[in-house]
Amino acid sequence: MSAFESIKQGLEEAKAFSKGQRADARVHEIAIPDIDVGEVRAKTGLSQAEFARSIGVAKGTLLNWEHGRRRPTGPTQVLLALISKKPSVVQEFLK
Repeated sequence: MSAFESIKQGLEEAKAFSKGQRADARVHEIAIPDIDVGEVRAKTGLSQAEFARSIGVAKGTLLNWEHGRRRPTGPTQVLLALISKKPSVVQEFLK
């Protein structure tokens, strides 16, 4: 099955499920914990500028997260959770 066919099938299943036509569909929910961004960065030993650059965000964004003015969302939460568990993960994969 091609990637297109797989995505198309998934969308068709989601559409049917939303209309109540698919009782056998499985919904996967993943709980992503709240992350203390400053604590995660400290585990890496990187400065704010280095850490922001390593995860592809502006330093100002990182500062807002660390000071609690904003919160990371979506894929960034997942990335930070991974870094929290294994601080070297970004450096290992981007070398």
